[in-house]
Amino acid sequence: MRILALDTATTACSVAVWEDDTVRARRFEMMPRGQSEALIPMVVDVLKEASLTFKDFDFLAVTVGPGAFTGLRIGLAAARGMALAAQLPCVGVTTFDAVAAGITPEERDRTDVLVALDAKRSDVYARFFSPLLEPASPPLALPPDELVAMIGADRLLVAGDASARVAEVASQRGVNAVISNAPGVADAAIVAAVAARRHRAGEAGEPAEPLYLRPPDVTMSPNSGRLRP
Repeated sequence: MRILALDTATTACSVAVWEDDTVRARRFEMMPRGQSEALIPMVVDVLKEASLTFKDFDFLAVTVGPGAFTGLRIGLAAARGMALAAQLPCVGVTTFDAVAAGITPEERDRTDVLVALDAKRSDVYARFFSPLLEPASPPLALPPDELVAMIGADRLLVAGDASARVAEVASQRGVNAVISNAPGVADAAIVAAVAARRHRAGEAGEPAEPLYLRPPDVTMSPNSGRLRP
């Protein structure tokens, strides 16, 4: 099974070629902006390194969010365009699942997991998981104190780029929130691994559509919506 995976959902840009549980080629770079310029050259690089073309893949996988509005659009548009041109399926993986899958089994042993992502506001994007990484809540967008109020365990493993914010509030409330050693952002190699596991299990996976938990930030100009004489 060969998968081409892309991620531009948060503050990183990455592309990976996955084949039979092995990462054949990978590019990863932290970047809060500039994914639109970096993504396609990364795709070209990994295809060249792996000596593959689009027709050699079984399907494409891409993070669908939550994340930055512009970043999500970049990754999804690229993945869907490539899939359409190559006549390949394109599946989505949520940013929550991609980050959670980066946690080792040893680290999450018998411990509930919370993935907390920076929403660029006072709230965070979050989702609770069981120790086996089964979703234990719907996707959420809440301030850290409201998230902590939902915690039903004495100990919690927190992952994601907003984990420090949540862990600080949790410790103030008497909850032992341990920050995971897993990467705080999604990685295309892990996105591919999640997609491959679901494909083998016969699961349909997420649609390649953006997962927005709140509207994008939009600033209206003073004359917006007004008729000009």
